[in-house]
Amino acid sequence: MKAVLALEDGTWFQGTAVGAEGTASGEVVFNTGLTGYQEILTDPSYAGQIVTMTCPEIGNYGVAAADVESRAPQAAGFVMRSESLVASNWRASGPLGAYLAASGVVAIAGIDTRALTRRLRSAGVMRGVIGTGDRDPSALVEAARRAPRMAGSDLVSGVTCAA
Repeated sequence: MKAVLALEDGTWFQGTAVGAEGTASGEVVFNTGLTGYQEILTDPSYAGQIVTMTCPEIGNYGVAAADVESRAPQAAGFVMRSESLVASNWRASGPLGAYLAASGVVAIAGIDTRALTRRLRSAGVMRGVIGTGDRDPSALVEAARRAPRMAGSDLVSGVTCAA
Protein backbone atom coordinates (compact mmCIF):
# COMPACT_ATOMS: atom_id res chain seq x y z
CA MET A 1 0.00 0.00 0.00
CA LYS A 2 1.22 3.50 -0.79
CA ALA A 3 1.94 6.14 1.82
CA VAL A 4 2.93 9.80 1.79
CA LEU A 5 4.90 11.88 4.30
CA ALA A 6 4.07 15.58 3.90
CA LEU A 7 5.84 18.45 5.63
CA GLU A 8 4.46 21.87 6.50
CA ASP A 9 6.94 23.55 4.11
CA GLY A 10 5.25 21.84 1.15
CA THR A 11 7.76 19.01 0.71
CA TRP A 12 6.37 15.49 0.42
CA PHE A 13 7.76 11.99 -0.01
CA GLN A 14 5.95 8.96 -1.42
CA GLY A 15 6.74 5.50 -0.11
CA THR A 16 5.19 2.32 1.18
CA ALA A 17 2.89 2.01 4.18
CA VAL A 18 4.31 0.01 7.07
CA GLY A 19 2.41 -0.67 10.26
CA ALA A 20 -1.04 0.73 10.98
CA GLU A 21 -3.28 2.25 8.32
CA GLY A 22 -4.51 5.82 8.63
CA THR A 23 -2.82 9.14 9.32
CA ALA A 24 -0.40 10.36 11.94
CA SER A 25 0.73 13.92 12.57
CA GLY A 26 3.47 15.39 14.68
CA GLU A 27 6.78 17.15 14.75
CA VAL A 28 9.16 15.39 12.34
CA VAL A 29 12.57 14.66 13.87
CA PHE A 30 15.43 12.31 13.11
CA ASN A 31 17.51 9.82 15.07
CA THR A 32 20.96 8.70 13.95
CA GLY A 33 21.09 5.46 15.96
CA LEU A 34 22.13 2.30 14.14
CA THR A 35 20.23 0.11 16.59
CA GLY A 36 17.60 0.60 19.27
CA TYR A 37 14.59 1.37 17.07
CA GLN A 38 12.20 -0.37 19.49
CA GLU A 39 13.60 1.62 22.41
CA ILE A 40 13.24 4.81 20.36
CA LEU A 41 9.61 4.03 19.46
CA THR A 42 8.72 3.43 23.12
CA ASP A 43 10.77 6.30 24.58
CA PRO A 44 8.34 8.82 26.16
CA SER A 45 10.55 11.71 25.03
CA TYR A 46 9.37 11.06 21.44
CA ALA A 47 5.67 11.54 22.26
CA GLY A 48 4.01 13.70 19.61
CA GLN A 49 6.87 13.27 17.16
CA ILE A 50 7.27 11.42 13.89
CA VAL A 51 10.70 9.80 14.17
CA THR A 52 12.88 9.39 11.07
CA MET A 53 15.63 6.79 11.32
CA THR A 54 18.78 7.70 9.37
CA CYS A 55 20.16 4.15 9.33
CA PRO A 56 19.26 2.72 5.89
CA GLU A 57 17.69 -0.55 7.09
CA ILE A 58 15.49 -0.83 10.15
CA GLY A 59 13.92 -3.93 11.70
CA ASN A 60 16.58 -6.54 11.00
CA TYR A 61 16.58 -7.95 14.53
CA GLY A 62 12.80 -7.74 15.05
CA VAL A 63 11.14 -6.74 18.31
CA ALA A 64 11.41 -8.20 21.80
CA ALA A 65 9.33 -7.55 24.91
CA ALA A 66 12.47 -6.88 26.96
CA ASP A 67 13.45 -3.92 24.77
CA VAL A 68 10.59 -1.52 25.46
CA GLU A 69 11.13 1.73 27.35
CA SER A 70 7.47 2.25 28.33
CA ARG A 71 4.08 0.50 28.20
CA ALA A 72 3.60 1.13 24.44
CA PRO A 73 5.09 3.04 21.51
CA GLN A 74 5.04 6.77 22.21
CA ALA A 75 6.15 8.10 18.81
CA ALA A 76 3.32 9.55 16.73
CA GLY A 77 4.72 8.01 13.54
CA PHE A 78 7.81 6.31 12.13
CA VAL A 79 9.88 6.86 8.96
CA MET A 80 12.53 4.56 7.49
CA ARG A 81 14.40 4.03 4.24
CA SER A 82 14.08 0.26 4.13
CA GLU A 83 12.13 -2.12 6.36
CA SER A 84 13.72 -5.48 7.01
CA LEU A 85 11.14 -8.23 6.71
CA VAL A 86 13.39 -10.67 8.57
CA ALA A 87 13.59 -10.71 12.39
CA SER A 88 16.98 -12.35 12.88
CA ASN A 89 17.46 -12.07 16.66
CA TRP A 90 16.80 -15.22 18.70
CA ARG A 91 14.94 -13.05 21.27
CA ALA A 92 12.57 -11.58 18.68
CA SER A 93 8.85 -12.16 19.11
CA GLY A 94 8.15 -10.92 15.58
CA PRO A 95 8.99 -8.42 12.86
CA LEU A 96 8.90 -4.64 13.27
CA GLY A 97 6.06 -4.10 10.76
CA ALA A 98 3.69 -6.40 12.65
CA TYR A 99 4.60 -4.66 15.92
CA LEU A 100 3.87 -1.24 14.41
CA ALA A 101 0.51 -2.44 13.07
CA ALA A 102 -0.50 -4.08 16.37
CA SER A 103 0.51 -0.93 18.26
CA GLY A 104 -1.39 1.45 15.96
CA VAL A 105 1.74 3.26 14.73
CA VAL A 106 1.46 4.67 11.20
CA ALA A 107 4.80 4.35 9.42
CA ILE A 108 6.33 4.83 5.99
CA ALA A 109 9.27 3.11 4.30
CA GLY A 110 10.94 3.51 0.94
CA ILE A 111 11.69 7.21 1.09
CA ASP A 112 14.99 9.06 0.90
CA THR A 113 15.64 9.57 4.60
CA ARG A 114 18.96 11.28 3.84
CA ALA A 115 17.16 14.01 1.88
CA LEU A 116 14.57 14.33 4.64
CA THR A 117 17.27 14.57 7.31
CA ARG A 118 19.16 17.23 5.32
CA ARG A 119 15.92 19.25 5.01
CA LEU A 120 15.29 18.98 8.77
CA ARG A 121 18.89 19.94 9.55
CA SER A 122 18.67 23.00 7.29
CA ALA A 123 15.15 24.19 8.12
CA GLY A 124 14.79 22.77 11.62
CA VAL A 125 12.11 20.41 12.81
CA MET A 126 8.70 20.94 11.32
CA ARG A 127 5.24 19.47 11.51
CA GLY A 128 4.35 16.61 9.23
CA VAL A 129 1.68 14.05 8.41
CA ILE A 130 1.99 10.45 7.27
CA GLY A 131 -1.03 9.19 5.35
CA THR A 132 -1.48 5.65 4.07
CA GLY A 133 -3.42 4.61 1.00
CA ASP A 134 -4.29 6.82 -1.94
CA ARG A 135 -3.75 10.27 -0.39
CA ASP A 136 -3.48 13.66 -2.03
CA PRO A 137 -0.05 15.04 -1.05
CA SER A 138 -1.26 18.66 -1.15
CA ALA A 139 -4.08 17.83 1.28
CA LEU A 140 -1.56 16.20 3.61
CA VAL A 141 0.68 19.30 3.41
CA GLU A 142 -2.32 21.39 4.50
CA ALA A 143 -3.01 18.93 7.32
CA ALA A 144 0.63 19.27 8.44
CA ARG A 145 0.26 23.05 8.53
CA ARG A 146 -2.84 22.67 10.73
CA ALA A 147 -1.25 20.12 13.09
CA PRO A 148 -0.68 21.31 16.67
CA ARG A 149 2.73 22.74 17.46
CA MET A 150 4.88 21.08 20.11
CA ALA A 151 5.52 24.34 21.97
CA GLY A 152 3.14 24.55 24.90
CA SER A 153 1.79 21.03 24.47
CA ASP A 154 1.25 18.96 27.63
CA LEU A 155 2.63 15.61 26.52
CA VAL A 156 3.75 14.49 29.98
CA SER A 157 0.25 13.56 31.14
CA GLY A 158 -0.12 11.19 28.19
CA VAL A 159 3.08 9.27 28.82
CA THR A 160 3.30 9.28 32.62
CA CYS A 161 1.99 6.42 34.70
CA ALA A 162 -0.75 7.07 37.27
CA ALA A 163 1.33 5.98 40.24
